[in-house]
Amino acid sequence: MDRVALVAFPGIRAFDVSVITEVWGADRTGRGAPAFDLRRVATDTTTPIPMRGGLSLLPDRTLTWLSRADLILIPGLDDHVTPAPAPVLDALRRAHARGTTIAALCGGAFTLAQAGLLDHRRAITHWNLVDHLRTLHPHVTVVPDALFIEDDNIWTAAGTAAGIDLCLHLVRRTHGAEAAATIARSMVTAPFRTGTQAQFIEHPTPRADRDADTLAAVREHALRHLHEPLTVGDLAAHAGMSPRSFARHFTAETGTTPLRWLLDQRIAAAQKLLERTDLPMPEVARRAGFGSEVTMRQHFASRLATSPRAYRAAFSTASASAPVSEEAGSNPIAR
Repeated sequence: MDRVALVAFPGIRAFDVSVITEVWGADRTGRGAPAFDLRRVATDTTTPIPMRGGLSLLPDRTLTWLSRADLILIPGLDDHVTPAPAPVLDALRRAHARGTTIAALCGGAFTLAQAGLLDHRRAITHWNLVDHLRTLHPHVTVVPDALFIEDDNIWTAAGTAAGIDLCLHLVRRTHGAEAAATIARSMVTAPFRTGTQAQFIEHPTPRADRDADTLAAVREHALRHLHEPLTVGDLAAHAGMSPRSFARHFTAETGTTPLRWLLDQRIAAAQKLLERTDLPMPEVARRAGFGSEVTMRQHFASRLATSPRAYRAAFSTASASAPVSEEAGSNPIAR
């Protein structure tokens, strides 16, 4: 069972506390999700932590529990310059020195920066706070546009919804895509957005709204035909656009390019097939649309820093899974 610590002190955002609690605090073992031990950690357990909106959080463990944690989470802040208590900063430094994974949501990056943990490391925060993080902490390499990133086992995320993306990604990297998808389904949220996706997309115009409807249908079409050798030209033709216009509208709507999106979906499809089935590697590659096992292995190495065989060994649940449809166009991430 993973031991997860939510670090609490005055000024933390109630939304981020709720996201962390929803992902790691709900018992979904009956649906096949992993079991987690989530603890609310603070300098003491007798004083409720006030939050905006009349809410409060009662800690159940002191900072000494961080030495037992597998994962430490820092919520964002209502005021991004809120100073964290010195004992909290000291405890975070010790945790990082032990090799514990630490993740901060939104303005929680400022807390890690106060501790000096982001000095000379890459980090991200809400797009509206990027310049302020650079100014206050000039030794931090602030990435201007991403949903979440990692450097030296320290994760940071952009604002609000990106915190959900990071939390699900942390579950995915530890327990596999199916576990993350189970939690996402329960939360009625998207199970997969890559961290490199742009965090800020301009509000669409009425014309762009119409294009968005068309592109949503194209993405649905692509998901149902991942096994086919789809190209940007094929998707553009399905949308009734030129390839250049299609790529421009697609990137404006989703924050990523058509090719990157397609590759992400194929990797996700292969992950689920590796977890759910004992299909041979060439068949997994075919169904996910990679064409060959070699190509699939190359993309797993570059995106996931592992091989398909190692991924299956770590996350396979095939013995307890229902058979996967033999339909040629069957796509495990569409169900």
